[in-house]
Amino acid sequence: MPLLIKNREFDRPSTTGELFDRCPHLQENAKAFCSKPLVDVDVKCLLYVQQREYAATVPSDHAVSVLGSDDATTCHLVVVRHTGSGAVCLAHCDGSSTWSEVPLIVRAVTSLSHRSKEGRLELHLVGGFNDESKTSQKLSLSLLATFHKQKEVIHLETCCITEMNDVMVEGTHRPVVYGIGVNVNTGELFPASFPQKGPAEELRSARTFTGGQMVDIYDSSRGLVKIGPCKWSGDLDIDFWMSQSDDTILKFLSTSPTAEPPHFVQHMKSTIAFLLRHPSSDALFPGGQPQRYSRTAQGAWAQCPPE
Repeated sequence: MPLLIKNREFDRPSTTGELFDRCPHLQENAKAFCSKPLVDVDVKCLLYVQQREYAATVPSDHAVSVLGSDDATTCHLVVVRHTGSGAVCLAHCDGSSTWSEVPLIVRAVTSLSHRSKEGRLELHLVGGFNDESKTSQKLSLSLLATFHKQKEVIHLETCCITEMNDVMVEGTHRPVVYGIGVNVNTGELFPASFPQKGPAEELRSARTFTGGQMVDIYDSSRGLVKIGPCKWSGDLDIDFWMSQSDDTILKFLSTSPTAEPPHFVQHMKSTIAFLLRHPSSDALFPGGQPQRYSRTAQGAWAQCPPE
């Protein structure tokens, strides 16, 4: 079924500029979204989604009331929500396998909405900017094309992507919005930043760094974050990165070196250091079981004992 805009089919655009020219209301919505104040999300209600991860939940979830993700430069943050059930999924997509990832995102919402007799699927896209290599534009068009190919009818509501999420800072293009939160109870989207990005931030980053594909990290029926098990090679040739300059790390480990947030290099070094401390992932997953985390009474994520 086609992706719909204002309940109407549209021909797939060849550029994002063509889409915005045809649909000026999407431009206005994107401008309004970019002008919203940045919200620092309380970690006690947050489930943070890292790159190549997605998580879905419903308003009755007592452990999570905000899904969030940030540090998106050329990456796009994708939200699909069912207006009847309130089920919502947030994914952090980097273009590694868009055609296989989008069906997972849609299925995560529809599987939580099968009892709802009313409502529709709505799509919100935020991310990218006018980068020199046009990586953002390619991902924007790939996501639109892939959602267009899904069997479900999906309505595009927010499209704050590429040129509509771009600002010049001292002569350099950068995203306006790097991160978003979505209120699980109301479906509201807002620009957001996150003081903490756990649980298991380094482990999850290591999984992505070593080539891990898009994964579902959350069991909403039990309020459990699930990480792994994942594998990486014990002979990764990465220790030399620890002696490289910040500029070198930016140049070779980022798709957008001039637009990364200030903590990018430290994040890369922390991830590499984690991999050097754990050359084999086996010990992190005793018995081949995932690491599981549940919300404590104080609002933190705590690792659960093996099942």
